[in-house]
Amino acid sequence: MTIYHFVGIKGSGMSALAQVLHDMNYQVQGSDFEKHFFTQVALEKSGIKILPFQKENIQPGMTVIAGNAYPDTHEEIEEAMKLGLPVVRYHRFLGDFMKNFTSIAVTGAHGKTSTTGLLAHVMRGAKPTSFLIGDGTGKGDKEAEYFVFEACEYRRHFLSYYPDYAIMTNIDFDHPDYFANIEDVFSAFQEMSWQVNKGIFACGDDEQLQKIQAKVPVVFYGFGEDNDFQARNVVKTTEGTTFDVVVRNTFYETFTIPAYGDHNVLNSLAVIALCHYEEINAKIVQEQLLSFEGVKRRFSEKKVGSQVIIDDYAHHPTEIKATVDAARQKYPEKEVVAVFQPHTFTRTQAFLDEFASSLNMADKVYLCEIFGSARENHGKLTIDDLKAKIPNAQILNEEETAVLRNHEESVIMFMGAGDIQKFQQAYENQI
Repeated sequence: MTIYHFVGIKGSGMSALAQVLHDMNYQVQGSDFEKHFFTQVALEKSGIKILPFQKENIQPGMTVIAGNAYPDTHEEIEEAMKLGLPVVRYHRFLGDFMKNFTSIAVTGAHGKTSTTGLLAHVMRGAKPTSFLIGDGTGKGDKEAEYFVFEACEYRRHFLSYYPDYAIMTNIDFDHPDYFANIEDVFSAFQEMSWQVNKGIFACGDDEQLQKIQAKVPVVFYGFGEDNDFQARNVVKTTEGTTFDVVVRNTFYETFTIPAYGDHNVLNSLAVIALCHYEEINAKIVQEQLLSFEGVKRRFSEKKVGSQVIIDDYAHHPTEIKATVDAARQKYPEKEVVAVFQPHTFTRTQAFLDEFASSLNMADKVYLCEIFGSARENHGKLTIDDLKAKIPNAQILNEEETAVLRNHEESVIMFMGAGDIQKFQQAYENQI
C-alpha cells in the first residue's frame, strides 16, 4: 500500500487533506519546518507522523503530494523525482480525488472558510460527507457521498477543479502580488464557472457575481429582491440572528443562527440554497445551523477577566469591517479595540486607504509591524504609513501588550493572517 508523503504538511489545505486521507485508511505522513503551526494539533491528535524536512524522508513506494509553497528544487521533491516517484501538486491531487463524490467547491474573496465549515456541518447532519476546510480541518468518511471543500482563487489554483456544484460568496480585489485588478480576479472566477458541472450558487448582491455566465443554472441568493433565495425580516440580537427565507417570492422557512453580522446571514443563505437544491429536509438544516460552533480563527472568542478576546483571520478591509460589525452586534455596550497585523506589503500598499477606513470603525486601534511572506519579506512602506491615516492608532510591539489592560470591559480583536496570535499569547501571558 502506497504511503502518501506530504511536503509542507502543516499548510492549512495540506493538513486538512492529510486528515481526510488518514480517516479513509490511507497511510499518511509528512514533513515541514519545525516551527509550531496551529494546523499541526489535529495532525498530532490523529497520530499522523510529522518529520523535519530532509531528503531522507523520501523512500521508494511513496506518492509525494507537494504543497504549492515549495518549488521543484526543494530537496524532498528533487529526491522523489530522482527515485522516479509520483509527485503531485496539492491542487492537482484534490482535483482527481473529488471525482469520487458529489463535490461542492466553496470559493470567493471572503467567507470561504466559514461557509465551507458551515456547509460541511449541515450536510453531515443529513448525508455521509467528507470535507476539507482552509483552517486546516479535514474529515474523511469511508461512506461519503459528498465532498465539501474550500477552493482558493490565488494563482488560479481553483482551475484544477471541476466540481459538481460551486458556491461563490463574492468577488473582490485581493492578492495584489498576483492579480492585476478586479477584472483579472473576475476573469479567474468566470473561467472557473465554466468548469462547474451541475449548478452555481452565487451571491446576487455582489455586482461582480451578477455578471457570471455558466453552462449550468446559476442560483442567486442575498438580501435583494431579485435573488432566487432571499433573506427577509432579519432580526439581530446579542444572541444571534433570525431571518425568513423566501424562494422565488414564496415563503420557505425561518432560520436562526448563533452568529453575527450580515455576512453570516449570506453564508447561511448559500448553504440553505444548496441543501434545498439537493432536497435536504429543512428541519435538518434548521437544527444543524443552530448547532454550528464556527471554524478556527473566525471570530473565535474567549473571556479573559473583564475582557472578551477575539481571534480572527481578517486580513482584508472588507473582512475587518465584517468583524467589527459582528462585534458591535454581539456586544453593543462594549468598547471595540482592534489589534491588527497587516499581511504582506503588496496588500497593505494596495489597500492602504481602505484599511484605514475599516479600522477607523473601531474605538481604538493598535497596529503591529507588517507581516511579510515567503514571497515578499520587505516593501517600500512601513506600518507608520498606515498609522498616519488612523487618528486613534498606536504601534504595538510584542513586549508592550500590557497596555491593552487599560481597556477594561472591552472587546479586544486580534486580526491578521500572519502570526498575530503571538501578540495575543503575549497579552494573555501578561494577565
